[in-house]
Amino acid sequence: MPNRPRPQFRRIAGLACTGAVIFGALAVVVGNQADAQQPAPLPIDQLLGQELQGKAALGRVQSRLAEIADQNKLSTDQLRQILATDRTAWLDRGGKLFYREPVATAAERKSGAAASPRWATQAVATATGPAFELHSKPGSNRVIYLDFDGHTITGTAWNTNGKPSTVNVTPYDTDGNTSNWSTAEQDVVRDVWARVAEDYAPFDVDVTTQQPTADAITRSGASDQQYGTRVLIDPTTWYQSGCGCGGVAYVGVYDNTSNHSYYQPALVFTKGVGTGAKNIAEAASHEAGHNVGLSHDGTASVGYYAGHGAWAPIMGVGYSKAISQWSKGEYTGANNKEDDFAVIGQNGLALRGDDHGNGTSDATALTLGTSVKGVYANDSDVDTFRIDLAAGTFNFAASAAASGADLDIKLQLLNSSGGVIATADPAAGQSNSATPTGLSASLSRQVAAGRYYLRIENTGYGSPLNTGYSTYGSRGAYTVRVTAG
Repeated sequence: MPNRPRPQFRRIAGLACTGAVIFGALAVVVGNQADAQQPAPLPIDQLLGQELQGKAALGRVQSRLAEIADQNKLSTDQLRQILATDRTAWLDRGGKLFYREPVATAAERKSGAAASPRWATQAVATATGPAFELHSKPGSNRVIYLDFDGHTITGTAWNTNGKPSTVNVTPYDTDGNTSNWSTAEQDVVRDVWARVAEDYAPFDVDVTTQQPTADAITRSGASDQQYGTRVLIDPTTWYQSGCGCGGVAYVGVYDNTSNHSYYQPALVFTKGVGTGAKNIAEAASHEAGHNVGLSHDGTASVGYYAGHGAWAPIMGVGYSKAISQWSKGEYTGANNKEDDFAVIGQNGLALRGDDHGNGTSDATALTLGTSVKGVYANDSDVDTFRIDLAAGTFNFAASAAASGADLDIKLQLLNSSGGVIATADPAAGQSNSATPTGLSASLSRQVAAGRYYLRIENTGYGSPLNTGYSTYGSRGAYTVRVTAG
């Protein structure tokens, strides 16, 4: 027979098992009591208590940084760097990131105060007529509305923290006569629109001065694919006097699927940047850039990189530079290497589709003397045009946008076999802070009768480190035309 444990050993073993069960039960009870005693984490709005500037906000939310970064569509490291280094970055009491931009300097205001090209033909009593019917891509499901004619702000993030619950922003005005829109005021509206439209030309978005319906701006949910943002040109002091800033905007809210209208609009304060078109446009593109997810381009020593030569990044400060482009931090000392085009694409704005063929086999036909428009949207694009000519001398021209051009053009004339006959790529620069030079390209050539091709490519200038720019941000609208010489 097998050995059986003695009775006393069975009793000891039973007691041991019973003790283990009791101890385990006690441990569970104690553990549950400990868990029950842990306080629930504070809601973010109670943790912050109020809107806080960068470093102060970082100190308050350090333990919840990953959560807040996710809310702002940023990595934890990105948000930490922004709050620690950018004095214009703020968190509102709900943890949403926004920026308060510095005002333009006296020199920047002076350089940006040049009169806009004459365009309007007569004054108008209300915001109607051509200046308020401008569209860069009518029919697009995305919109950036440049609002010059006043707006009522209520029920938004800008109405919190002691700000009035309702604010009636007055229309843009430069002559003290608010009962009409002078031709000079309309010229500014049109010039601002043209410059901002050029900055956003690579994207499938309609930059407009015509007020859209509320549904065309506000996004009601994930299934709503028609939405945008309002950039309000604000001449009043309701917010600007308190912040002493040139503009304000929330980050990454363009395609929000909830509370979309709460973080609208982005604001540009003429009391902070001046009333000239160049500065208003730079600020408007910059603030809309925040809405579509972009942060500031600076260096270790300055929050906003002011550029070099004739160039500056849009998300830096471009008031004194005639060429401002989207950037990926290619200049010396850049503290922000984010790919602007990629980030914008992740926040609601896709690139436009290709509008012209890339080679001789699918080249777009040209007619002598007729201009054809194009948009260079992708850094890898090549646009090709064909034309049949009699023998003679002809002028071949590819012109960049007339106001605020971003695209630097290299133009090549090809023969019927696709061989390059001539190339035009002038040096870029600026005649003043509002007027770039050398971005368009043209050539004159005597040719025999036959078929010819024009090839348009984007090009850079100098070194992106400290004298110029690469092809990265050299994208935008152009026109191409062939005329008899």
